[in-house]
Amino acid sequence: MVSPFEVLDVDEDADEAAIERAYRERVKETHPDQGGTVEAFQLVRRAYRELDERDRNGTGDDAPGDGTTADIDLTEDGEAAEVDPIRVEFLDYEVLTDYGWSLDDDDLFRKASHADLGETEHGRLLVQPDESLLEAAENRGFGWPFSCRGGACANCAVYLVEGEISQPTDHIMPDDLAERGFRLSCSGYPLSDELKVVFNVKRRDELDDLVLPPGPFTRR
Repeated sequence: MVSPFEVLDVDEDADEAAIERAYRERVKETHPDQGGTVEAFQLVRRAYRELDERDRNGTGDDAPGDGTTADIDLTEDGEAAEVDPIRVEFLDYEVLTDYGWSLDDDDLFRKASHADLGETEHGRLLVQPDESLLEAAENRGFGWPFSCRGGACANCAVYLVEGEISQPTDHIMPDDLAERGFRLSCSGYPLSDELKVVFNVKRRDELDDLVLPPGPFTRR
């Protein structure tokens, strides 16, 4: 058994913002692509879910009722417990230009659901714990744009409409654009159970200086 506070390396009196920051850092540290393991990555997500449940309900379901949070059992039949994949609803930015829609339209995805769009233009996919958003799209047969695959350009950029995606500190995306919702799908890992994103936003004027020219392994 281990405390979720220990897993996230935060004090037991940490507030929600501190826990969120710690979670984002631990997700990056433990991800297999960053030298971690699937087991460690899953444990971090389980710890965050336990603390998030505590904050929403006042206490975790398994807590003794005094506001404390239950420890996490590291094993389930000798193996790490399964972590559910993240559900992502996506929309191609080219659809917005065709229909005259805006990124800041609150009804954007409702409009998309009522339009006659192809499965590559608007749809849903599942992101496994060990996949970045771009990897998940590729592994399910979608040809989303990319170039460097290392966070050094904005060819793979998406716009986050709903949910949370990790954004490593060593990236090219300026803080002002990140605050507006732009993320890099090649290095972005979902942090919430559901996401809504607009992909192919590299065509936006504000990203012009961050886009690489096409190369032999580049999807425009």
